[in-house]
Amino acid sequence: MNWERLISAKRLGMEGIETIHKDDRSAFLRDYDRLIFSAPFRRLQNKTQVFPLPGSVFVHNRLTHSLEVACVGRSLGNNVARGILLEHPELVTSNITEIGNIVSAACLAHDMGNPPFGHSGEKAISAYFTEGKGQSLEQMFSDRPGQWTDIINFEGNANAFRLLAHQFIGRRKGGFAMTYSTLASIVKYPYASILANGKHKFGFFDSEAPIYARIADELGIIRISEPGEPLKYVRYPLVWLVEAADDICYLLMDLEDAHKLKLLSTDNTISLMMDFLEPAERDHAKSIIGMVTDVNEQVSYLRSKLVGVLVEECTQVFLENEKAILDGSFSGSLIKHISPTPREAYQRLSDLSIRKIYRSRDVLEVELAGFRIISTLLDLMIEAVQNPDREYSKLLIGRVSSQYDINATDIYHRIQAVLDYISGMTDVYALDIYRKINGNSLPAV
Repeated sequence: MNWERLISAKRLGMEGIETIHKDDRSAFLRDYDRLIFSAPFRRLQNKTQVFPLPGSVFVHNRLTHSLEVACVGRSLGNNVARGILLEHPELVTSNITEIGNIVSAACLAHDMGNPPFGHSGEKAISAYFTEGKGQSLEQMFSDRPGQWTDIINFEGNANAFRLLAHQFIGRRKGGFAMTYSTLASIVKYPYASILANGKHKFGFFDSEAPIYARIADELGIIRISEPGEPLKYVRYPLVWLVEAADDICYLLMDLEDAHKLKLLSTDNTISLMMDFLEPAERDHAKSIIGMVTDVNEQVSYLRSKLVGVLVEECTQVFLENEKAILDGSFSGSLIKHISPTPREAYQRLSDLSIRKIYRSRDVLEVELAGFRIISTLLDLMIEAVQNPDREYSKLLIGRVSSQYDINATDIYHRIQAVLDYISGMTDVYALDIYRKINGNSLPAV
């Protein structure tokens, strides 16, 4: 792969259409701005990141997490762009300086496909079709196994790509019209669900596979699979930076939230953070926090310092492995290749987070409630689209926005429309609909 071809301002759905702009924003900055002002992005403010929403102590939600990831992604992208230009000065006339903007925009979008209630939402959707009433639908997909694997392995990453891209199939109802490069940057696992086989994540649903293939062909992304086989590609290079920004943010910010919620003591939190630093940096950090009396500010200072350390480390890994990344032979996240001290500290923190943070009582209670809410909504909506002529089905379908293709002729697309509808809900909205459908509350009169 080569940088001149990899960075393209071509927009999905706008190919061959000339646009006139009165300001000097680049196409990739426009991607960022379109996302910021979009309704799906705003809805992230009421989607669970890890801890229950809302609470007496402010913690991260999907929106604040995405904004922070975008900031870190911009730093990573700008660092990498400078490094590439130093190594390849002939690229000075290319769009290489836009890497920071592309990565930042992709970071904003990376969680937009996630359903309400965190990862339990994804699990609830998949479980409905593998363990619940949805199992009975499998016979309808006997000749379309790739579509069935889409349904039984619902994936937030693939759904983000669908959200940004699928509206340009056929009817051209509108949509984001993102650049090819930004769209490619959010596809973390560039292969079809049937290749994941329920054991791994995947990057696009069967319905969006042709779109990804079009983008990949335009950008010169290397295809691994043979013609006629399910699509599989190497990663688009900037995906490594989006992934690294997410890796850096979610672990450090979750640690900070856990400290605020008193799931971890101050001493334990500071000790875990100090482990990332080399001895000289550790001594300097201790001297700084010794001048700060507020424990939350001490933790905030260390968090900012660790972000800087990990951004530099990941930048270095990317630049040292640029050739392998471009030829598709690089494997493992950038974090897995950083220096031993921060890498081992990251792994220790990750292991502790699974035990003490992600399995805490409050988190599990939200997941349990979310599982029940989403399962119930799915049960009712899937029954409705299977039997649209029933009176109760008409009532349910009638409250679904026209932006969702709920009346599609094909069962696969009707199910996708239901999943689009439910995954786009906020936690509060899903709870509200659940209560109303169950008769626990009525609309205000």
